[in-house]
Amino acid sequence: MIEKMKKTSALCLITALLTLVYIPADAQKTPAKPQESKNFKLGQWIETQNSILGELYRSYVDTLDLKRYFTAGITSALESLDPYTVYVPEEENEDFEMLISKTYGGIGAIISKKVGEYLIIDEPYYNSPAQRAGLQSGDRIIEVDGVDVKPFTSEETTSRMKGKPGTKVEFKIKKVHTGEIKNVVITREKIHLPDVSCYTVLDNKTGYISQTGFTTGVSGDVREAFLDLKKKGIERLILDLRGNGGGLLNEAVDIVSLFVPKGSLIVTSKGRDAENTKEYRTHREPVDTEIPIMVLIDGGSASASEIVAGSLQDLDRATIAGTKSYGKGLVQSIRSLPYGAQLKVTTAHYYTPSGRCVQRLDYSSGATHAKDFADSLKQEFKTVGGRTVTSAGGITPDIVLEAEKYSRASYILVYAGVTSRYALNYVSSHPEIRPVENFHLTEQEWNEFADYAIEQDFDYRPESLVAFEALKKEIKEDGYDEVTASQVEALEKALNVSKRQMVEIVKNEIIPIIESEIIKRSYSQSLASIHLLGVDVQLHNALKADWIF
Repeated sequence: MIEKMKKTSALCLITALLTLVYIPADAQKTPAKPQESKNFKLGQWIETQNSILGELYRSYVDTLDLKRYFTAGITSALESLDPYTVYVPEEENEDFEMLISKTYGGIGAIISKKVGEYLIIDEPYYNSPAQRAGLQSGDRIIEVDGVDVKPFTSEETTSRMKGKPGTKVEFKIKKVHTGEIKNVVITREKIHLPDVSCYTVLDNKTGYISQTGFTTGVSGDVREAFLDLKKKGIERLILDLRGNGGGLLNEAVDIVSLFVPKGSLIVTSKGRDAENTKEYRTHREPVDTEIPIMVLIDGGSASASEIVAGSLQDLDRATIAGTKSYGKGLVQSIRSLPYGAQLKVTTAHYYTPSGRCVQRLDYSSGATHAKDFADSLKQEFKTVGGRTVTSAGGITPDIVLEAEKYSRASYILVYAGVTSRYALNYVSSHPEIRPVENFHLTEQEWNEFADYAIEQDFDYRPESLVAFEALKKEIKEDGYDEVTASQVEALEKALNVSKRQMVEIVKNEIIPIIESEIIKRSYSQSLASIHLLGVDVQLHNALKADWIF
């Protein structure tokens, strides 16, 4: 806990930073006097806000929670700029670093815990300290370092499991399949959650790499995956960046450098000062400049994903396929603040080699007034081979491949945790499962899942019924409910389905997801991801498409 004086000083300092980006509208409209420089106005605002803070601290009727007041003020101010400029207080640094590096000190396992119950190992990561110590999905953790975990929340228990790599943590375990009580001592390690979720060979000639983020070291992981695939004789490569929201810019540059000549311009950032205006070029020798490449993108591909896709497209080095990317053409930098805090601040726009910026939303009037850039502001640019590409609004793929749309019911079954809970129950009751290569639910197992699902509490309405209920409300508001009563009643009856019927309707969609959840807990996340590729319609259409490069 920071003492009162230190908190007051920190508040005054960060409040000063706040004034750099948040100027009231009335102040903007008042003409500045000739002698009033920007520095003078800044000092004026700092003095005013410090006076307000001091008066509140002395006079406010209730005890002033400085930390809450400070955090709310700076958070509100930064949120008014754009979604990416954020304040990170000292106590949140560990979580912030986790987002950047996906690395922490611990045993390497996902846990689940209900209030008042014991901890359950949901999924030990492949080759993690937890897995090497023999922990399995379904094992119950009764104690951590001699302390009963039953009264604790999931977060409190997790914090006890984490710690500095090299330190030991002792568990009392009840084994899932035998009921045996065991004491297990595990040495914590540096756990890194990989951004390369899986890689494999498809159709005997196409290498496939799925990349989910751009945290520290991912370029090295992509390089190793690609070299391993080359050893297996691949003739072309698919880099899957669908749903990849981005991350570190330098990792994007290093990934592109694997496939283009050393010294190639990949991206340029342009900010308000020289520090944030620079060119990023490849500084390593490539591993392959000839192999045909396809990059898969969609509306969830953003930031560093768009740098990779956009630069490979501009350099005519890869075919871009899928649907239009998100359109985030902004660069953030990390600035250290006093007392261990940090500021992630938007400092520049980035531009692909052809000179285009893919930013979709205009934040110049603030986040609350953000809007798509007008079509009239979009410009055309040329790739190195003379092809036309456009700025603003994301990366437009060379080959448009629509993704398969899942029903609302399937999404609900997944996000309500029905599939994952069933999978945990499944592996807990099956000491061994069939080999992963041919693991499929039997009809009996499907019926067991359906029986389990209908006992769970979740919103099982189909999309059509959700839309109908909104329409019915509008009909009533318009005063047509009486004249349309019989028709409305008939349609509502037709759209209403039982929970069992809903589950059966989405059977073909949900079975591969259930299978992958079971495989993940019994084998590994990588093998579970590969299993799902078998029903990836967009990917299979990409394999059949005519690649440009």
